[in-house]
Amino acid sequence: MPDAQHSDLLDPFEERLTAGLHDAGNAFETDRAALVTAGALKGRRRLLRRRNAAVMGGAAGIALVGVGGALLLPSGNPGKAQAAHATTAKSTATSAPTPVSGDALIRTLEKLLPEGQFTKVEARGTDDGLSPYVHLVYDDGNGASAVEVGLGRVQPGSDQARQTTRCPGKAFTNYDACGTSRLADGSVVMVLQGYEYPDRRVDTKLWNAELVTPQGQHVSISEWNAAAEKDAPISRSQPPLSPAQLRKLAAATAWRDAIDAMPVDPNSPVTQPSPSETGATLSVTSTLRTLLPKGLTVSEAGDTDDSGFGYLVVDDGKGKTLVQVNVQADMSDVEGDLFGADAEVLSDGTKVATHQGPGEKGGSGVVMWTVDTIRTDGRRVVISAFNSGGQETAATRKAPALTMKQLQEIALSPKWL
Repeated sequence: MPDAQHSDLLDPFEERLTAGLHDAGNAFETDRAALVTAGALKGRRRLLRRRNAAVMGGAAGIALVGVGGALLLPSGNPGKAQAAHATTAKSTATSAPTPVSGDALIRTLEKLLPEGQFTKVEARGTDDGLSPYVHLVYDDGNGASAVEVGLGRVQPGSDQARQTTRCPGKAFTNYDACGTSRLADGSVVMVLQGYEYPDRRVDTKLWNAELVTPQGQHVSISEWNAAAEKDAPISRSQPPLSPAQLRKLAAATAWRDAIDAMPVDPNSPVTQPSPSETGATLSVTSTLRTLLPKGLTVSEAGDTDDSGFGYLVVDDGKGKTLVQVNVQADMSDVEGDLFGADAEVLSDGTKVATHQGPGEKGGSGVVMWTVDTIRTDGRRVVISAFNSGGQETAATRKAPALTMKQLQEIALSPKWL
């Protein structure tokens, strides 16, 4: 797998979101809708991560695992596993574990999968400087399937840890089924049955299992019903591993033993509770819900904790409307780029800009109405509404359920302060 596919997601999502919002803002004079589209990345980040399943939030390292969950050393002797693990646990802070080659990682995955044939194997070992991964084509006799595994760490209790195992909103991700369960040890695992292409232009299925333990160990499994993620004919009706098998594979204790053997990054940030955990703030979605006009029913809601992005899918009885909001602080440095001479300036100094145009995600007949505001202290609230329940699905009505006036009233509400 090309390095670019893995390196472009190594930074925490919050950092990429901020950068994306500022980059979009710099081009705001010609494409105002791009800003809100950048905000929607938060709602869809899981799909991006799964397409590059070996990226594990800055993790670096993996160890071999054998059948039944025993740690398998490069020598192939599982009997030495416990001693090796105990030694590693004591010395992780001061010494790095013995590197594991890509070939060894391939052998491990082949041992853990049900009996079948393996071709087109590739992997990156722990000594290659980037997150290791294992990728191969697996055939259980019913058709070839690409299968990929990655291991790593996330900060325990962080927004990233929670979002990794939270089913995405259907307003942003097209999938057939998704479920999250908690294991007896407190680990959380999500299994999502979705598609490689959100717009379903090719019916390649992509199924994932994402597991995060209370200690921040992250296991990611991905499988397709084709021999490659893209540009390969569909070779079977479903991926080979059932949701239950994916869940079991992700929960194997061997993966956690391997993660424990990974070197710890001394520069890893200390986890701080998010505002949503401490109760210091009301989530963006919850605030948006309180500001909706009467007569609207909510069919879907999405929270993204302290990221500043939230959304609702509402209906006034005439069709669904997606409404999404970005709330950003300290945006004064790009105010001149975002708000031109045509922006309205209110009596308190707040600037307001509006935009009505076509949607940008391919949904047939979709339009996007946006109200963009910035206070004198640099706090920015951007709200958009669509005439569909999702940007990639066809329009369900001629215009959004909320008028431009109603969108402006919501954006200007003092509740955002």
